[in-house]
Amino acid sequence: MSFITEDFLLHTPTAKRLYHEFAADQPIIDYHNHLIPREIAENRQFQNLFEIWLAGDHYKWRAMRANGCSEKYVTGDATPREKFMAWANTVPNTVRNPLYHWTHLELKRYFGIDELLNGDSAPRIWDLTSEMLATPDLRVHSILARFKVLALCTTDDPADDLALHESIAKSGLNTRVYPAFRPDKALGVNDATAFNQWVDRLASAANVEIGTLQDFEEAIDKRHEFFHQHGARLSDHGLNHCFADFPTKAEAAAIFAKARSGHSAGEEEHNKFAAHMMLFFGKLDAKRGWTKQIHLGALRSVSKTGLRKLGPDTGFDSMGDFPQAEAVGAYMNRLEEDGALPKMILYNNNPVDNYPLATMVGNFQDGITPGKMQFGSGWWFLDTKEGIELQLNALSNVGLLSRFVGMLTDSRSMMSFPRHEYFRRVLCNLIGRDIENGEIPNDDSLVRPLIENICINNAKNYLGLELGKAQAK
Repeated sequence: MSFITEDFLLHTPTAKRLYHEFAADQPIIDYHNHLIPREIAENRQFQNLFEIWLAGDHYKWRAMRANGCSEKYVTGDATPREKFMAWANTVPNTVRNPLYHWTHLELKRYFGIDELLNGDSAPRIWDLTSEMLATPDLRVHSILARFKVLALCTTDDPADDLALHESIAKSGLNTRVYPAFRPDKALGVNDATAFNQWVDRLASAANVEIGTLQDFEEAIDKRHEFFHQHGARLSDHGLNHCFADFPTKAEAAAIFAKARSGHSAGEEEHNKFAAHMMLFFGKLDAKRGWTKQIHLGALRSVSKTGLRKLGPDTGFDSMGDFPQAEAVGAYMNRLEEDGALPKMILYNNNPVDNYPLATMVGNFQDGITPGKMQFGSGWWFLDTKEGIELQLNALSNVGLLSRFVGMLTDSRSMMSFPRHEYFRRVLCNLIGRDIENGEIPNDDSLVRPLIENICINNAKNYLGLELGKAQAK
């Protein structure tokens, strides 16, 4: 049977027309993801669906564990084929989870497979996809061309030498691939051992000695400029909550010196140091005209048993319920007061923060840059159909949906580009429903630019990235 039809998720005639005429053929700017630069540089050829689809995907791992799969078949020593079979047996149990939609959308778009994935179909699908993955059409560069990816931004440590990005830039790949600056480890004074190991790596990358906070900041500034020279125009921070307990410079320097001497900071000291560094990072982004992304609200590594066995980012994270609004407002206000508030995108991981953050960005628009402050797309546990709709509704109600910079994959997998299609279908269904209800005029001169701008043009104009050759219609 065909599950992913041409009108998948489109429930009215108007929604269908909006999607097929205005959204379906738009290219992609995937400005935040966790794709592996080496796979792009080497134009990787994947051997099977485990390699391209299951390895590293903690969304699927969580579902498999919930379905009773032994860890052997999740992250353990089972063969790739055995792990895929375990996933295939899990898929029918994911009905109403977005994984069910994504799974079949991805099989259709990459391999032309309409068949539902389950234990019976799995052997056929494994064999067919393995044959197709052996062709040039599904190497990384061909995938990027197929989905019209004009540009993508990976997530990179400030101490990274960016050699792989240099290789990609010289390769002639039409898709532009840029690093994004992710300095989370710079806040880690609460673990002096790990912090000092990272500071030493940073010192080596910047070719400086780091003994004081001033040395530390100068090294980070140097690396920020290095990233800028490699095309970076976005930074990113993964925080459970924003930090706004601002210390004096002397207090921050003393906390740094304590950590550098091997003594971990306590919670209060850590919060103060993190607040200081986040101000510093904001000023760097403002100085070079970058966009700052802040991902808020994940409660990470909740299962300490899972963390000990498998490490971080293996499927043991949840939504957090941290208070966000007051600290986020204080942080943005302090940067504004200092004349150093960069373009900023705020993402939340708990829907209770939709309206607080959607209204917060409205406090700091500058009247010059359209949509300078952004309420970001549904992220992590909220990149579902419902989560996307909640984000779009909150933004529409208290801000300007028309200035929204749109969707991203936030993915580690080369199989995830159809998530842009998924978002666009949800968007067009929402707008189409409103038109048919008489709440938006049925006027293409109004609605066409709304759809096209959210799909591609706003990101193109906002982010300041040089793009590949293909252009939006």
